[in-house]
Amino acid sequence: MSTLPPEGTGLGPGVDPGITHTAHGEPAKQTPAADIPPPPRQNQIIREILRSNAVATILAIVLAMLIGGVLVAFTNPEVQRTSGYFFARPQDTLVAVWDAVAGAYAALFRGAIWNYEAETFVRAIKPITDTLNFATPLIAAGLGVGLAFRVGLFNIGARGQMLIGVTTAAFVATGFSAPLFIHLPLTIAAGIAGGMIWGGLVGLLKARTGANEVILTIMLNFVAFYFLSWLLNTPGLLQRPGGSQPISSPTPASAQFPSLFGAPLTVNWGFIVAIAATAFVWWLVERSSLGFRMRAVGENPYAARAAGINVERIIIYAMAFAGGLAGLAGVNQISGTITSGFGNGIDAGIGFDAITVALLGRSKAWGVFAAGILFGALKAGSFTMQVSEGIPVDIVVVVQALIVLFIAAPPLVRTIFFLPKDPGELSAGRRARRAAKAAAKNPSAPARKEEVNA
Repeated sequence: MSTLPPEGTGLGPGVDPGITHTAHGEPAKQTPAADIPPPPRQNQIIREILRSNAVATILAIVLAMLIGGVLVAFTNPEVQRTSGYFFARPQDTLVAVWDAVAGAYAALFRGAIWNYEAETFVRAIKPITDTLNFATPLIAAGLGVGLAFRVGLFNIGARGQMLIGVTTAAFVATGFSAPLFIHLPLTIAAGIAGGMIWGGLVGLLKARTGANEVILTIMLNFVAFYFLSWLLNTPGLLQRPGGSQPISSPTPASAQFPSLFGAPLTVNWGFIVAIAATAFVWWLVERSSLGFRMRAVGENPYAARAAGINVERIIIYAMAFAGGLAGLAGVNQISGTITSGFGNGIDAGIGFDAITVALLGRSKAWGVFAAGILFGALKAGSFTMQVSEGIPVDIVVVVQALIVLFIAAPPLVRTIFFLPKDPGELSAGRRARRAAKAAAKNPSAPARKEEVNA
């Protein structure tokens, strides 16, 4: 008994619709490509891993370190001397290059992670505590910048928010005396409140007047800087009593973060507070309903407004939270890092470094935390590089800038390391060629969505 094909196929009786037929209804000859099995599952997994942002970030750091090594070699006097007779004795130049680069990164490791030349265990682990100490304010300020990024706001006013946080915290720290368990929390709360007010002011102006947050934050950075300078130059305010220098009084011991392990290890309880802040930001952005609305506004404010979200209120909230986190970074400066009195340069460039930390961490809470640790390590190790190898600290700053540069250009990193690209990163012509090649290999397989869209 013959099998009838389904209606609408246009095939006659006895013709199997599951087989390719010629125009005369005869079964077409199957090509060997049609029998090619699909690629193994593990190949697809490896391909997705190589396409991931984590791999691109790691390779961006590696690439920046390689270029930093080239800069170290070019600035090394021994390399410059031996390169004068490179064609006569090339091995001398190569050995000098190796010694310069290896010595630089070994010094960076000794200054940031583990000093294997130290005589005692405590001295050996001191570098990692220095790294955590440098990373603490970077994490707090980076969280503030990253949170604003998630809401679609470019907050470059972390410096001003830090300075106002320092101001309010310093008034509380030096204004009265109290036991540690009262004085320190009040100092922290004052610093956070100061930063929230300064950041919330930006959010309020943007939400109510439509002002550009970039211009607002730049201008408020200057306002905060000169306001703090005036306070430090005015007797009876923040200026140290009995002197005329623009420097504050020392931070009382009751308003300082206690050390976690004691001298000479430098990490203090401010790092624990930074961990708590990271967990809070992660919960706020990723798990809370307010964070959901923040992410919705960051993805598309017009769609969020159409969905019933009060976009203006979310902008104010986001900038207030961002400012509060930057204020926490300021508290860490006067209560953990510089406790002997501060000047108007107390921010130490952390406000702007926080932007690079947030970019490197892709504005994710724990990503910012890891980026802050990395930048803290680079900062801690740069001093050992300068002292032991004579390498300028500016080389490390260049490496930091290169890291951010490569992070911002994932296709460039994937091209350099020959990694598979995302379909969206390919040109239209290349996507079309891939689709044609895949169709030629396996005509019976459905075209991939991205290839069809091409």
